[in-house]
Amino acid sequence: MIVDAPQRMRRGTVLVVDDEDGVRASVRAILEESCDVLEAENGAAALEVLRAHDVDLVMLDQRMPGEPGIDVLPRVKAADPTTVVVVVTAVREVRTAVEALKRGAWDYLTKPFDVDEILLLAQRALEKRALEREVLCLRSALAGQAPDAAAGAGFEGLVGRHPEMVKIYQTITQIADTPTTVLITGESGTGKELVARALHTRSERRTQAFVAVNVAAIPDTLVESELFGHEKGAFTGAHARKLGKFELAQGGTVFLDEIGSLRLDLQTKLLRALQEREIERLGGVRTISVDVRVLAATNVNLRAAVRAREFREDLYYRLNVVPLRVPPLRERREDIPLLVEHFVRKTSRECRRDVRGVSAGALEVLTRYDWPGNVRELENVIYRAVVLARNPVIQLQDVPLDVAIPETGARLAEDTGPPLRDAMGQFERQYILRVLERVGWNVSRAARDLGVHRNTILAKLSAWGLQRPSSADGRSLSL
Repeated sequence: MIVDAPQRMRRGTVLVVDDEDGVRASVRAILEESCDVLEAENGAAALEVLRAHDVDLVMLDQRMPGEPGIDVLPRVKAADPTTVVVVVTAVREVRTAVEALKRGAWDYLTKPFDVDEILLLAQRALEKRALEREVLCLRSALAGQAPDAAAGAGFEGLVGRHPEMVKIYQTITQIADTPTTVLITGESGTGKELVARALHTRSERRTQAFVAVNVAAIPDTLVESELFGHEKGAFTGAHARKLGKFELAQGGTVFLDEIGSLRLDLQTKLLRALQEREIERLGGVRTISVDVRVLAATNVNLRAAVRAREFREDLYYRLNVVPLRVPPLRERREDIPLLVEHFVRKTSRECRRDVRGVSAGALEVLTRYDWPGNVRELENVIYRAVVLARNPVIQLQDVPLDVAIPETGARLAEDTGPPLRDAMGQFERQYILRVLERVGWNVSRAARDLGVHRNTILAKLSAWGLQRPSSADGRSLSL
């Protein structure tokens, strides 16, 4: 029973931010037997309390003198992203609730609230906070790293420590247990489906199905049947009833990739499914209730599609409750070594190859390349390099020409060439790096083999912004 919550709840710290003394006193009376309750009468006072105390749950009033709660919310999350924030409103407004969730709130309450509601909310919030901390500690222990580093190195299949990736991890953690719809944007190959799977894995629906649908890959004539199913005889060839993806994902998550390619008439049906939580099979005469969470992804600008009347505005706002942008790989180059390490391990294990590292020269060109195909292209290049590598360390010659010398490779594919000076400079750079790798980065020996003074090589390395790797075999990445 709900009234037993105080006995089951771990003791935590709750901060009540409200300008009304009576509201603060009421919440204190309800929770003080099971929690340490702190109080603040406005946003500025709340931030002062947060700087001085470790707070698990913040109950933040929306309407206060000075800044409204929804404007204070981002600064509360900035102080500690793991703090659970609940926005309290006097009037149930969908717009306020949606905006609160977008800014990092975990939930919202409407005044007046009762005792059981407060007890249950506090119990769930404190359990959530405790679970997240436990997971971080376990990951830290397993990885032998600080919690932030461990999370950045591998979060539910996502690899990277760039600040934009860390923000994605934090947002996933904050909204995973909510039913909110999420629109994941980003270029092709950035890992949008991995983000969707992480949201599902972190949610209460994790034990149910995750059904991924690439809308653009389905012929137009079959999209409606694939999504919503059909009845026997609905069209020529429909010899039996077929369940659509929404029914197959009952209780779980539907991931609609390339949502921008959905036909306008089917956008209307999708909007109804989101609003009414019901669908109708093609050729059917009755509606079917569905309980699914919808995650969508696109690599096109849906705002522009709305302006061009190619995408419904109401559907766009229904999908874009919480937007998540996955940055292209060229915007987070510092993550490339981590991704290279991950893919080398993965491919070596899958293909039973004894490849354990990447040379400094190879890693340098991999990091410098712009990766128009993003993470998917990087994975393909590493797969090929691991399969074709002749020794345990991937060398510069194992990297494809169009990656090692992008401009030269692209232009040669078009039967044209870059300016001679540029081509010579690119060739010189790769040739010197290959010789250095072959002699274990012994600069003096490389100079003798190349017939130049060692200071010439050192000067070129300095101009290229390269340094001799610490290991003798030329590796900058050891797996």
